[in-house]
Amino acid sequence: MQPWIAPSILSADFARLGAEVEEVLEAGADLVHFDVMDNHYVPNLTIGPMVCEALRKHGIAAPIDVHLMVRPVDRIVPDFAAAGATFITFHPEASEHVDRTIALIREHGCRPGLVFNPATPLDHLDYTLDALDMVLIMSVNPGFGGQQFIPTTLRKLADARARIAACGREVRLEVDGGIKTDNVAAAAAAGADTFVAGSAIFGSGDYAETIREMRRQIAGAGGKGRGAATSIGDRRSGTRRIR
Repeated sequence: MQPWIAPSILSADFARLGAEVEEVLEAGADLVHFDVMDNHYVPNLTIGPMVCEALRKHGIAAPIDVHLMVRPVDRIVPDFAAAGATFITFHPEASEHVDRTIALIREHGCRPGLVFNPATPLDHLDYTLDALDMVLIMSVNPGFGGQQFIPTTLRKLADARARIAACGREVRLEVDGGIKTDNVAAAAAAGADTFVAGSAIFGSGDYAETIREMRRQIAGAGGKGRGAATSIGDRRSGTRRIR
């Protein structure tokens, strides 16, 4: 699959969020990553569906990748779907019935994914992988931006990549937490194909150069996640094209 760069708006300037998202997409990003925290499942409170809807109304047509760090999950899934989400990922610990939540996301026209914290085993994939479009491996503990990458994530990425390869389906393998230009190659070599980066992009002086350097590092890694190219279509043309 073609590598995707997914800037996390958690690190953007919220006073000019629409412009920030436009700029990072023009700089070469593939999709927009939302970190949704509820001050319950994680010790922080961030953004909700209104922000997603506002970006759509602002004219943002790129795919929106919503990572739900909330409990319970099912109540908010329809709201984000209606607001324009493309992918919706959630933590299995936050759902009473994981399979039901996956089906709910799909029923509302979005692509479902599961998220695994650094110490959460991948066992849920034994029963759900055939129904997923994304697996997200956290390389930090969820709750705050700007944390340092946890090295054992590389082993977990490799394990997840092997599971995806065995299932024979095109499932995105995303990594989130502490991703920078100096470690993105290691994540790619371990099997990741979708890379969430917050402060590394929004905190840089040049969004385009940072994204280009990430792509150079990924291309040079020879990662297991780099298979046949899969287009997300025209990322300016709206979410419906990639569902």
